[in-house]
Amino acid sequence: MGGPGSSSGERVCSWRVSSPDLLVDLLAKGIDVLTFEQIKELIELVAQNRLQGLELERSGFRLKIDGQQAAPLVAVTAAVQPAPAGVPGAVPAAAAPVLAAAPPAPAPAAAAAPAAPQAGTHILNSPIVGTFYRASSPDSEPFVEVGSRVKKGQVLCIIEAMKLMNEIESDVDGVIAEIYPQNAQAVEFGEPLFAIRLA
Repeated sequence: MGGPGSSSGERVCSWRVSSPDLLVDLLAKGIDVLTFEQIKELIELVAQNRLQGLELERSGFRLKIDGQQAAPLVAVTAAVQPAPAGVPGAVPAAAAPVLAAAPPAPAPAAAAAPAAPQAGTHILNSPIVGTFYRASSPDSEPFVEVGSRVKKGQVLCIIEAMKLMNEIESDVDGVIAEIYPQNAQAVEFGEPLFAIRLA
């Protein structure tokens, strides 16, 4: 029974932790199957230590936890160097691909977060991830405009998710104070859609 990386059947890849006590204990005890709590601890270990991942295989049981993505490798071609003069049989060095870490992609521009809602204003957040549409079709009038009076249960927009059109209804009575996303914009779960002044 060896430690991580030994050749006795277990494999642990892409991790370096100063004290991986949990994993060492599991390997030393010869555990074939992990409990939910042990798997949860391993996930937390990967997240807390910003690891690229962890893979454990033993007696037919395989666990792979993906962590942070490493910088992608990009092939860079080295320039051809001329052969040294006067050296018989010298051949110019061929351009060889060299792997280099790509610079990290710039973080996506943070969406303009709405200002803190004023007293008496309700923010309706997206209940799902999808594409926000203000109208039922491109040639239809929008369901609501800024200044529109709405009632609880009235359809305010549609969010398309996995080819399904989901009508999003107002959960309060009031007046539309602001519409945050643009038509046909992708929205995330919990992203603000409308500010509604309560009636």
